[in-house]
Amino acid sequence: MKLGKVEFCHFLQLIALFLCFSGMSQAELSRSGSKPYFQSGRSRTKRSWVWNQFFVLEEYMGSDPLYVGKLHSDVDKGDGSIKYILSGEGASSIFIIDENTGDIHATKRLDREEQAYYTLRAQALDRLTNKPVEPESEFVIKIQDINDNEPRFLDGPYTAGVPEMSPVGTSVVQVTATDADDPTYGNSARVVYSILQGQPYFSVEPKTGVIKTALPNMDREAKDQYLLVIQAKDMVGQNGGLSGTTSVTVTLTDVNDNPPRFPRRSYQYNVPESLPVASVVARIKAADADIGANAEMDYKIVDGDGLGIFKIAVDKDTQEGIITIQKDLDFEAKTSYTLRIEAANKDADPRFLSLGPFSDTTTVKIIVEDVDEPPVFSAPLYPMEVSEATQVGNIIGTVAAHDPDSSNSPVRYSIDRNTDLERYFNIDANSGVITTAKSLDRETNAVHNITVLAMESQNPSQVGRGYVAITILDINDNAPEFAMDYETTVCENAQPGQVIQKVSAIDKDEPANGHQFYFSLTTDATNNHNFSLKDNKDNTASILTRRNGFRRQEQSVYYLPIFIVDSGSPSLSSTNTLTIRVCDCDADGVAQTCNAEAYVLPAGLSTGALIAILACVLTLLEAKQEDQEKSLRTARKLHRKN
Repeated sequence: MKLGKVEFCHFLQLIALFLCFSGMSQAELSRSGSKPYFQSGRSRTKRSWVWNQFFVLEEYMGSDPLYVGKLHSDVDKGDGSIKYILSGEGASSIFIIDENTGDIHATKRLDREEQAYYTLRAQALDRLTNKPVEPESEFVIKIQDINDNEPRFLDGPYTAGVPEMSPVGTSVVQVTATDADDPTYGNSARVVYSILQGQPYFSVEPKTGVIKTALPNMDREAKDQYLLVIQAKDMVGQNGGLSGTTSVTVTLTDVNDNPPRFPRRSYQYNVPESLPVASVVARIKAADADIGANAEMDYKIVDGDGLGIFKIAVDKDTQEGIITIQKDLDFEAKTSYTLRIEAANKDADPRFLSLGPFSDTTTVKIIVEDVDEPPVFSAPLYPMEVSEATQVGNIIGTVAAHDPDSSNSPVRYSIDRNTDLERYFNIDANSGVITTAKSLDRETNAVHNITVLAMESQNPSQVGRGYVAITILDINDNAPEFAMDYETTVCENAQPGQVIQKVSAIDKDEPANGHQFYFSLTTDATNNHNFSLKDNKDNTASILTRRNGFRRQEQSVYYLPIFIVDSGSPSLSSTNTLTIRVCDCDADGVAQTCNAEAYVLPAGLSTGALIAILACVLTLLEAKQEDQEKSLRTARKLHRKN
């Protein structure tokens, strides 16, 4: 006959009750008048009464109070003169005592996991005097454990990882179940572990709960995660034991057990010849089933005819090999390139080298496509020189451009007028010959930087640009002149031979060895009696006085013409006039005023007459002021009367 859990618990309770009654029959021992003594672990005798340690089965389900035991004193003659008193933990609330018989009962269901024992005190009193007939004594009621708690995984559910390809028996994680039952009594808290789900890949140690791998060569790339169900059962796994379960999620972590492999043995890409340097030509990728660092790889060009034209680098985010161009492509020079490219893992695992080389190669063919390119000039810059005296229409130089395409289309030339706004130059559309279109002046513009356009006859949208620097060569076409506007003065008291001014000259032309100027007075001024000129032979000349006694009233300004000749070939000359003002100077020769007399007195008007006229004017002004004051006084009087 099979018993259910409840029936089985009742059966255990009946056995415990039987043991308790058996213990009580031993508790009523013969009375002894000897002194108290203790018998450890078995019984306790206290002068006139004795009892064993009491045991109560937990989780009692009966409707009547549970009998615990009996207290009895040898003073008690059975005539009702003695009453028993119980105090301490749970007295009255959990445990009650029959004061006449000393029988102790439990009135509530007890749980050992909440409280394992209760300490109480007992007394026997004289009913009439209410005085103790026995000293108060202490005893313990222990709660007897039954298997009423299943094992629990307090830390579950679990997650763990183990490297793929691990050998059998590799530890994954340890699970632990706890059982609240008494570990010191029976097998109620003795747990064994078993695996309910997860075979045949994993196993669990029955006693320790350590989960281990059970199959070799588990491949993450085939399956990377497993869900295990682990059971813990008490009573050492025997029938009737209680059990609990937890889940364990095991993830296979990656190892480098997969070499990189190109999906294709060869690739082909078409690129235009006009592709700029450093542009991406292609992206290729070797497949690697591993992840993370185990899938990182390097690429390199190991062979081919494009080693100096292309390079390959790895994209760290995508692990692609990026092929870029390093030099300009030219369809007319070479139409295709072949590259042999290798991909290899950065860090190979020595344990898996037997699986094959951890590298792979593929072939990449790059086809260069023809592009209609603009004409190309034979030189990046054309320097030219022309004299500023050249005639309009003279040839300065020639530029040349050609169509680099295989069609070799004819080229037509023109000048970008944004670089020649004054239209100084022309170019022959067919030959590229540059000529002058206007007279040139080096002093206006010494260098002309122009852009020449070359366009294909068959496709005018294809335009090349050439650059021409035309330097204008100097000729002696500018006469010398004063270096500045001179403000020259001569004192009225100047002495003969006194230098009053030093002059110099400038010339807009640029002789290679610098200017040399020659100074002299013009023929008309050579014999003047006022001033002379001395050429200092250093491109300067000094102006000197020839007499003294200059007077502003007689002549306030003199004009001295100076003749200047340069050293050009042929030489040029000019006449420059120096203006000299006569000034009144102080004792140090510093000019005070250079103006002539402001007023000249009329003939026949003496100084006395002028004084008389002024006196009359003053008299008239005084009379007018007196009249104004008199009128003001009259107005004030009228105002007061009103």
